[in-house]
Formats: sequence, structure tokens, C-alpha cells
Amino acid sequence: MAQDWHSTQLEINETEDLIEICYENGWTDGLPVVPPTPERVERMLRGTDRDPNELIAAVPPKWGRATVEKVAINAVMAGCKPAYLPLILTAVEAVTAEQFNLHGVQVTTSHVSPMLIVNGPIRRQLDINDGFNLFGQGWRANATIGRALRLVCTNIGGGLPGELDRSAFGHAGKYTCCIAEKEEESPWDPLHVNRGFKPDDSTVTIFAGAGPQTVNDHGNNTAEGILNTIAQNIAAPGNSVGETILVIGVEHAKTISADGFDKNDVRQYIADATKQYAADDLMLMVAGGPAGRWTIVVPGWGSRSSRAITLRL
Repeated sequence: MAQDWHSTQLEINETEDLIEICYENGWTDGLPVVPPTPERVERMLRGTDRDPNELIAAVPPKWGRATVEKVAINAVMAGCKPAYLPLILTAVEAVTAEQFNLHGVQVTTSHVSPMLIVNGPIRRQLDINDGFNLFGQGWRANATIGRALRLVCTNIGGGLPGELDRSAFGHAGKYTCCIAEKEEESPWDPLHVNRGFKPDDSTVTIFAGAGPQTVNDHGNNTAEGILNTIAQNIAAPGNSVGETILVIGVEHAKTISADGFDKNDVRQYIADATKQYAADDLMLMVAGGPAGRWTIVVPGWGSRSSRAITLRL
């Protein structure tokens, strides 16, 4: 017989400010949240056929029980649409996988935080930004899906800053970080195919990412020149040596590919140039605005402290 892990409902006086009540109970990420009224939670749950009482995972470090209903509550507070819920549920499954080490990510003094990368048809179905300003503001799906996962980590997992979250500095991506790959503009196979999935699979990859770092190379017009610039940036003293995501801009990707470099060539070139990265630790994807010779480096957390997880929806 399944256990009853339904959430507790509070009776609130109609004269009280629901947003302030959320603040008083510590249910926010510091920004106002959408009050999770029963009607809103019920509407959110229409986004999935899964039983509201189904246990998705225990979320460290407090090991709170993330049921479908409790995840839906946090999705409401984040401002999500019901259509986003299946992706968020899969993200919770991924982030609590043993290899990801969410317990360590939640309590470390480092500033890493779960980063979501979406691939496959679901990118278009949910209108997840893969272009201009994809790491920034202004896109509901990106902002609220990533925020929902953060609220799950905080409200269910207990990752409260200064308490169990011991990050010395943190970074803005700890509010939310959800991006998609610009698969149509990439000269290479997308990330999820590199990780063993089919092109038409919809997937979410969870990565313990530090703050994004910009690589500016408007001067080089060869693959070697651009890759040397990237290698110099990621080999800078203080960067964690381990899994690292390279979000290669469209213009850089086209130049690199035109010189005959595939993704394996890129990984091996950077590994050889830095002499400190293993080629299989470098995860490559293409995204960003169509103009501008930029690449983004997202360092990970140590050599083997956390490993990225990719799951199919």
C-alpha cells in the first residue's frame, strides 16, 4: 500500500498577504513566489498523468520527500505552466541520481548549482530559449523551469543559504539556470546524441555548474586560433579541472567546423592544449545568438565530485 505523502494545507485568513506568508515561512528564493493555492496546484497537476502521491525522490541534504504533488507546488511558486511539469519531474529524477551527488552540491562551499540543458523536440514544444540572451532574463520557460528545480532543492531538500547551503559566494545561476541547445544551427550532433540518445528523444541534462565565463574571440578565423583562446581561458588558475560545458556560439562553431573539426577533434585539441583536462570531461553544445564570436565556458565541480546526468522525458 502506498504511503500518504500529501502536502499539508494551511487555512489562511483572506485578509492576509499570501506572498508575505510565503516569505515568513521561508518558501521563497528571495524573490516573490506565486502563492500555491489548491486551485493553482490542481491546475498544475493537469500537466501530467502521474499520481500526485507518487514519490519521485528523496532530496538531500534533509532528504525531504519530493512527490509529484510537492514538485507541482514548487512549480506553481516558480511561475511555471502545467506543460512544464513533466520536464521538471524528470529534472528532479536526474538531479537526485547518485552520480550527480546533489548532497554535495547542496552543502559545498563551492558555488556550483544545478544547470539544466534541454535537447530534442521538447525545446520547441515548451518554447525554451536557445538563442539571444539564453543565460539571461526575459524568457518564461527558461526562468521558471530552472527556478522550480531550485525551489525543490531549497524547500524540499533544505538547501537554505547559511544553514545547509554553505556556498561561500554562490552566483546568479543559483536562482535559475535552464537553457536549450540550438540544434538546428549546429554543424555537429547535439549533446543528447553524444550522450547516447536518439535525435528525436527529448532529454534534460543536469550539470553542477559554476558561474558562466565569457570567451571573446573576434580576431581568429581558424579553428586552431579559436580553440587556443578557449583553452587559455579554461586552463586559467583556479578553474575546477573536471567536467566542463562549452556552449559554443554559432559563429565560432561554424568556423571550427569549416576547418574540418568535429566534436571529438575539438575535445582532443583542448585536452592536448591544456594538458589538464580529459577529453571526455568536455561537454560541447551550440547555442546563443546568430551573430557574435563568443563562447561560454561553464566550469564544473572538481575532478569527480559530481557527474552530469541525462534522462529522457
